[in-house]
Amino acid sequence: MKNEACKTCQNLECIIKRNSYGEGIEDYLAQKHTIQCKKGQQFILEGAPVHGLYFVYNGKVKVAKTGFQGREQIVRFAKDGEIIGHRGFGIGQSYQINAVALEDTVLCNFTNDVLQDMLHKLPNLTYDFMMFYADELNRSETKVRKFAQMTVREKVIDAFLYIYRKFGQSNDYLNIQLSRKEIADFAGTTDEQVIRVISSLKKENLLRASGKRLGIIDLDMLRKEISEHNFFIDS
Repeated sequence: MKNEACKTCQNLECIIKRNSYGEGIEDYLAQKHTIQCKKGQQFILEGAPVHGLYFVYNGKVKVAKTGFQGREQIVRFAKDGEIIGHRGFGIGQSYQINAVALEDTVLCNFTNDVLQDMLHKLPNLTYDFMMFYADELNRSETKVRKFAQMTVREKVIDAFLYIYRKFGQSNDYLNIQLSRKEIADFAGTTDEQVIRVISSLKKENLLRASGKRLGIIDLDMLRKEISEHNFFIDS
């Protein structure tokens, strides 16, 4: 499909977009590939050779890793302007995660060679990437502490708050539909435990549910319940 132009892109938080007016970047932008994925399509396979970085132009993506006994562990979700595949870039020959489109999604891709050349030639872009990786390290360390200290209920509530921060809510429901299994795979628990916590939160009038659709009723009360952990970041 036709490449989406970085300079007219509305994803102002995208690292490439922020640097698209810098001197010397035009030739690199012309080498970008635009990829369209259907809902449910996997575009990164865990263990596959690294083919650069992906940037979400439009859509929603889940990023996961194979865990204990082959169980999938969702490590994060990605939306417009965010990077996918960055943990494999520059340190190995294969991706350590898999990525699946949760809805019809458009991706921008820069190959390894193009990105490495960009980072050698464009200091402002290199600095932005350095700050991005530093922030990612902080999020990862925080998530490790969270999994060690939180109860099952707190993990599920934390997952709902993360999803709310990431995608927002409109018409009383979160702007993404996830299965109970996907929520469990992200929260680090089981489907059954997620179902029990959702049922409890509904009875307490903190959450509403209709099929896969979930909506937060009392955001402040949910935040208060896990406030002692101080995990209000997009880990």
